[in-house]
Amino acid sequence: MTSPKSGTRAKATKTPTKASIEAPVKTSGAAKASKTAKVTKSTKPAKAAKVPEAVKVPKGESHLALVRRARRINRELAEVYPYAHPELDFRNPFELLVATVLSAQTTDLRVNQTTPALFAAYPTPEDMAAAVPEEMEELIRPTGFFRAKTKSLLGLSAALRDDFGGEVPGRLEDLVKLPGVGRKTANVVLGNAFGVPGITVDTHFGRLVRRWKWTDEEDPVKVEAVVADIFPKSEWTMLSHRVIFHGRRICHSRKPACGACPIAPLCPSYGEGETDPEKARKLLKYEMGGYPGQRLSPPPDFPGKPAPALGAA
Repeated sequence: MTSPKSGTRAKATKTPTKASIEAPVKTSGAAKASKTAKVTKSTKPAKAAKVPEAVKVPKGESHLALVRRARRINRELAEVYPYAHPELDFRNPFELLVATVLSAQTTDLRVNQTTPALFAAYPTPEDMAAAVPEEMEELIRPTGFFRAKTKSLLGLSAALRDDFGGEVPGRLEDLVKLPGVGRKTANVVLGNAFGVPGITVDTHFGRLVRRWKWTDEEDPVKVEAVVADIFPKSEWTMLSHRVIFHGRRICHSRKPACGACPIAPLCPSYGEGETDPEKARKLLKYEMGGYPGQRLSPPPDFPGKPAPALGAA
């Protein structure tokens, strides 16, 4: 789908007007092209949203063209989110492992609000393995599914104590053997605690790579394999952070903020969400919308506000 050609006559409609997409943060370099892209916006309600003139829907796109487009999106996201990072608070591999297991079916914010009391009570795998289940359940109740998560945490802590000398292993094949730990959790721990490149395919990552037409796969393992073939291994961990950041802040599931998206000219799914720049800016979340982030203890270079502690007004 391409924008209507300029100069086309219409009997019952006015000539379309144009409005610029404004990026929510200052960008430079390659991202400047995104900031100045134009969006065709009809004065009459249309059945389908118009797309930026620069967008070319990748129908029949070659693999080489797909790789180039995907890598350009990654470069643009690096300009928008130079501070992208894991959004779970942790001080060591064990805390990151536990926090990632707790993050299933809840937000990183809720996990971060819950783990301070949990780690104060059980700072090591040995401590956590010896916990009374009912007492742990009460501590992690805010994260949901607390009985199943308690079982996983007790199991993985006991395995770390008995099989790995109380240390979190730094190999994928060892991590996925731990109770409650799958490839996604293992890649989060490897990439952010050990510096081993990994692709984190969570719901945000899977949604965005399908919107960008990098793949049609739904299975996370297959998505991981496809994306791993597009990008060099050195980019895997930071790519994951950038894509997830974008999914949480701008490219939302139900109503993406298309009109405030700095990579709209590269997106073949532009128009699925709000295209009006002013309305789209109101949809921005976390630091992009001027609100607190998900971490109680964010990195020093994070431009947003720290999240409030559990129960804080």
